[in-house]
Amino acid sequence: MTALVAVDFTAPDAPARFTESLRETGFGVLKNHPLEQTQVSSIYANWQCFFDGDDKHDFVYTVGPQDGFFPAEMAESAKGQSVKDIKEYFHFYPWGKCPAHLRDELMDYYAKAGSLAQTLLGWVEANTPAAVSDTFSEPLSDMMTGSEQSLLRILHYPPLSGDEEPNAIRAAAHEDINLLTILPASNEPGLQVLGKDGEWVDVPCEFGNLIVNIGDMLQEATGRHYPSTTHRVVNPEGARKDKSRISLPLFLHPRPDVRLSERYTADEYLKQRLRELGVI
Repeated sequence: MTALVAVDFTAPDAPARFTESLRETGFGVLKNHPLEQTQVSSIYANWQCFFDGDDKHDFVYTVGPQDGFFPAEMAESAKGQSVKDIKEYFHFYPWGKCPAHLRDELMDYYAKAGSLAQTLLGWVEANTPAAVSDTFSEPLSDMMTGSEQSLLRILHYPPLSGDEEPNAIRAAAHEDINLLTILPASNEPGLQVLGKDGEWVDVPCEFGNLIVNIGDMLQEATGRHYPSTTHRVVNPEGARKDKSRISLPLFLHPRPDVRLSERYTADEYLKQRLRELGVI
């Protein structure tokens, strides 16, 4: 697999090059995008304080809606894996629980990232062959209209202590469930994507890059024209073992009633995958 190359969001050919990268690798990397690096940096710093403190246990997740804090012992395992990932995280929805002093910043970022994601879905549809796009139940960007399902996850991968469970890594190989995932580059490296040749490739982690990947729902809606690519977060080595890693993926989920294919609505597909992960 060739290295992933960042596409300039402002370039005239950006929609075509970005979509081609998604098609070939399942991932696209954007630079000069509209999400503000200063805001992302602030979120990383503020949520590092949250994860370092004890108040996080006041926000333990609600089982039904799945909003709130997931401690390490409650973290998910990748599909087909029995060993839990080395991470803790917080699920933010505009309607869900959140520390009051952190809500406004997240709400603002959630809205901006969601708007950008709508634009990127439009890019994808405009550069999709008619034989594929004609099968959509509705335009891709319309699938998001009125949706309250998109999930902003604030992930904390703690420093390695040396007593981790054998074979445990920060995030075992997996695919995302949703349409697209919007991910600012983390404050630490580690994200890798599995190429068609079976080789793992590092995803560019220069701070300021935006990483976008296809989820299973887009794969389902396009009859696998866009592949939901396997990715993972590997454990750090050397001096980086002592460093936390914060990550901020926005998982773009359509309205529950959206028909992805003849087989599934978005709600049916999501529930099936959550059962496979042992979350519900």
